[in-house]
Amino acid sequence: MSRYLVSTTETYRVDSEAEAQALIQENKNINYGELVKYSSTYRERKQKGEVVDSWYRVILTKSITDEKEPCNNVKVEYNKESAF
Repeated sequence: MSRYLVSTTETYRVDSEAEAQALIQENKNINYGELVKYSSTYRERKQKGEVVDSWYRVILTKSITDEKEPCNNVKVEYNKESAF
């Protein structure tokens, strides 16, 4: 059985605009597939009209291989990092 990852969309939370731009730049130079779309959005959480938290949401869409003629076989693994 063959499985090919065709595309993926990743959503990240970062603290600053500089970190958001660095993350986008880092992913423009990936050695597999291609970064086909990206966006960075400033977000805020308010309580009683006051800003209590702010961050940037970065969304990256990557094309890994052609669906009709796949040539890249990519295995995805997730590792949970604990802050404790």
